[in-house]
Amino acid sequence: MNNNVTFPLVHQSDYTISTEELQVLYKDMVLGRTFEDMCAQMYYRGKMFGFVHLYNGQEAVSTGVIKLLNDNDYVCSTYRDHVHALSKGVHPNAVMAELFGKETGCSRGRGGSMHIFSAQHNFLGGFAFIGEGIPVATGAAFQSIYKKQVLDAQADIQVTACFFGDGTTNNGQFFECLNMAVLWKLPIIFIVENNQWAIGMAHHRSASKPEIYKKASVFGLPGIEVDGMDVLAVRKVTEEAIKRARNGEGPTLIEALTYRFRGHSLADPDELRSRDEKEIWIARDPIKRLQKHLLDNHLVTRETLDSIDQNVKLEIEKAVDFAISSPEPKIKDLRKYLFANDINL
Repeated sequence: MNNNVTFPLVHQSDYTISTEELQVLYKDMVLGRTFEDMCAQMYYRGKMFGFVHLYNGQEAVSTGVIKLLNDNDYVCSTYRDHVHALSKGVHPNAVMAELFGKETGCSRGRGGSMHIFSAQHNFLGGFAFIGEGIPVATGAAFQSIYKKQVLDAQADIQVTACFFGDGTTNNGQFFECLNMAVLWKLPIIFIVENNQWAIGMAHHRSASKPEIYKKASVFGLPGIEVDGMDVLAVRKVTEEAIKRARNGEGPTLIEALTYRFRGHSLADPDELRSRDEKEIWIARDPIKRLQKHLLDNHLVTRETLDSIDQNVKLEIEKAVDFAISSPEPKIKDLRKYLFANDINL
């Protein structure tokens, strides 16, 4: 990693929202962090299997983007998808049960950690392979603009938020879909969660031009770099991108500079990243930064934040109890949900 990474754009003092909204953002980030911490506990106790990729450290990106979307807008994720789903409104019970492989999971226990899905919430899924979700998100954005322009739908244009990591931006799907999105002025926001590492490859070693947001200019869409550890900074640039998309002005590429506090997955010993590098980023913990902002500006009391923390903790404990007590999928239903007429997720 280049330890000289800077965060030059929007900061908390540049963006003002109501105290109630700030508390919503804080709760959502705490929900994501607490959920992921519980996942680690359950994984090491043998309650979850396969690969589980946690989101700790990146919460400001999910919260900053998704909490601005409407209920009928779309979100498309990656294999690091739990927190995106929670921010979109998928209940913690349904996500936790999915991670336990239970019938009550949001993908009926068939998907697991990397394939969280909810039609009810227009959450288009997590995807196990990098780049898979970008064409899916592009398709969702296309049908949104098609309904508006061809079918003359009266409702506002539905916006699609497409999340992916820095490693994905060297793949063909990324460039092809940027091109199509600009050609058709699709209502899509491409969000690069640049957490500096693609599994074990440092980003600056794998890209000839490490500034991903600059790649947008080649295709003619705005490219914005933002401090991905600052939820208000992320929210500000996202607000402008959503407005563009809904007004029919086309896509935006946002590169959020962030960091994952854990290894690539829970099976990763995380020996490639230096202690100094981790400490630099952990010192910029997005939850602690928002907490400090709230307290320093006397927007909430410590008791209020403690109450939020405690309520979220209880909610996650209930999610674990729900998952443990839920039934396993039945062998006779092995082929169920393979086709559209079987699906009611």
